Amino acid sequence: MRPLLAIAPFALLAALASPALAGTISIDGHGEVTAAPDTAFVTSGVTTQGETARDALDQNTKAMAELIAALKGAGIQAKDIQTSGFSVNPNYVYSDAKDANGYSLPPKITGYQVSNSVTVKVRELSSLGSVLDRAVTVGANTINGVSFTVADPSKLYDEARKQAFANAHDKADLYATAAGAKLETIVSIAESTGYSEPQPYMAKAMAAAPQSDAVPVEAGELSFGVNVSVQWELDQSK
Repeated sequence: MRPLLAIAPFALLAALASPALAGTISIDGHGEVTAAPDTAFVTSGVTTQGETARDALDQNTKAMAELIAALKGAGIQAKDIQTSGFSVNPNYVYSDAKDANGYSLPPKITGYQVSNSVTVKVRELSSLGSVLDRAVTVGANTINGVSFTVADPSKLYDEARKQAFANAHDKADLYATAAGAKLETIVSIAESTGYSEPQPYMAKAMAAAPQSDAVPVEAGELSFGVNVSVQWELDQSK
């Protein structure tokens, strides 16, 4: 029994020196910052019709070459122009006529449609309206949308992280104080991030228009948020 008696005083001192932990507390915090976007993405293209697939493709190829040249002329670099869609489809005409057995006649192909589109990265938002205007002027008859972003949001997220942790800490400290305890060591931290963006600006150009004033575009602001879940040990020795 002597070994046990020798160890007991040291165990007692350790217990007296350590805090009286009373479990843990887990709290979620949220931080959010807003910023004006500095980059836009535009998906623009040309849809052409022809009696044959070859005819529709030739028309489309010519129109797309003019569109890409116009985009480059507006200051868009080649690396920021990427083909994002291409399709060749027949045009059908359906009839209510029926054959001798009463079955509907199959649809007839009356021509072909070719669609080609590119996604463009616009690094200078001040030129966005002019880019849209030029695209329509040279023959782009489909603009599927404009979306905005911040090229490097890392600093924005860092600021949101600080806010999220401070928010979690303030709430956790409030609960701990109300429970007659205080926060001790952090056990874990977990986060999730996200951002909200303005609804895309949608446009559908039915025909090439003469040169006019630049298309008005409002970029608005983006929100960058961080949610954090923090767990602390609680000290109830006071």
